[in-house]
Amino acid sequence: MSARRPEATAPRRIDRLATLPLFHRLEGRRIVLAGASEGALWKAELLAAAGGDLLILAGDAPELFAGLAADPPAGSVTVLPRVWRPDDLAGAALAVADVEALAEAGAFAAAARRAGVPVNVVDRPEFCDFAFGSLVNRSPLVVAISTDGAAPVFGQAIRAKIEALLPAGLKAWAQAAHDWRPLVRARELAFPLRRDFWERFTARALAEPQRQPDDGDRGDLLAALEQIERTGAAHGRVTLVGAGPGDPELLTLKAIRALQSADIILYDDLVSAGVLELARREARRMLVGKQGYGPAVKQDDINAMLVSLAGQGKHVVRLKGGDPGIFGRAGEEIEACRRAGIPVAIVPGISAAQGAAAALGLSLTHRDHARRLQFVTGHARDGKLPQDLDWKALADPAATTALYMARATLPLFREKALAAGLDPATPAIAVLGATTPAEARIASTIAQLPEQLGELPSRGPVLVLIGHAMGAALPAAASARLAKV
Repeated sequence: MSARRPEATAPRRIDRLATLPLFHRLEGRRIVLAGASEGALWKAELLAAAGGDLLILAGDAPELFAGLAADPPAGSVTVLPRVWRPDDLAGAALAVADVEALAEAGAFAAAARRAGVPVNVVDRPEFCDFAFGSLVNRSPLVVAISTDGAAPVFGQAIRAKIEALLPAGLKAWAQAAHDWRPLVRARELAFPLRRDFWERFTARALAEPQRQPDDGDRGDLLAALEQIERTGAAHGRVTLVGAGPGDPELLTLKAIRALQSADIILYDDLVSAGVLELARREARRMLVGKQGYGPAVKQDDINAMLVSLAGQGKHVVRLKGGDPGIFGRAGEEIEACRRAGIPVAIVPGISAAQGAAAALGLSLTHRDHARRLQFVTGHARDGKLPQDLDWKALADPAATTALYMARATLPLFREKALAAGLDPATPAIAVLGATTPAEARIASTIAQLPEQLGELPSRGPVLVLIGHAMGAALPAAASARLAKV
């Protein structure tokens, strides 16, 4: 089999954005706000909190802003009891207006653009150069959510979810990162060494987010940094990460952290675009997929790439569909790295069998039907059915068998399993693309399923679940196709 160019079919790192999220530094910069309403007051409080020198043109309602002007959270606030004029906008960093009349909204936007000032007119997206998102404030950690003006209530609901996920204590860790950064910068370290330090910092912060960081934490981290300096470089490493069966929401938190810290990601054909979307944007992505009976990158080449890239001081994530330890050839990659002295970590993933069973709403080990769960490959090194399978175990009526990569070998598997005593009426379900939008299934019996595999799409590996625990998915008929969900 010939090797493919690894990056020939790599997906885009990011899909189209409706707007570009930016974070403005406003301290000491002039901002103009025109209008007097509750919406204008909220925008004024937000802008003042960012440290800008805010000029509010409040018309005949300056009293609305009296409290803010008397005690601004940062920067300065000046309130004038008049309407805006075009010359007010000269030299401003931002211009914001909350006005009712459409003509006035258009005039304000036009004047701001003539002055070269980014403009926002509240509730008038057609006149806006930028938008205010819903904020999660753990400053200096700030998260902003935008729906491009389409559904502010939806954005607020997402904000509430994120608020619940981010402990309030992360504010202190974010401030510690801000305070300690000059100490790290002063050492003038190479980029990989700085990354190593901040990854250690992040691991500690996420492990104990509600604890206040102190001088002891700083001392520990700086001591680790000094150790790195003495060795002369941050060591490269490899992390084998299970990408799960396809649904990105089934990734573990540890898998996401590994993807977010990767320098290079070697990924399989079975890894979905949604999973790759969660990786660090700057990470280089390299497709090293292997297709059954088709083009492939040789395993020896993948092993060599892991060793070579990690040997350059890189954090290499080997991203595999399902769980790397279940028919993912992880053993060969681990051995290659260990022979080269490359540290290897393994992050398990949800296997294809688990994902398929969950999608079917079934238990693989239903206590009334199964005493054992066995994972079996239908695809040996030569592409044929393995010769050394335990057919007595596979014929056990009290076992559930997950048969991987069985599209081409299922007819022979059926023949040998039936000869070993497997009941021809044993339920069997073939699943392709488990947990993904392209998921397709066929439910039948082991005696009849091989002839029905042609109903599945032609591309992609097929998983077959065999055993009486699968019987709940079968209709009254001996053979039936399940609707795709």
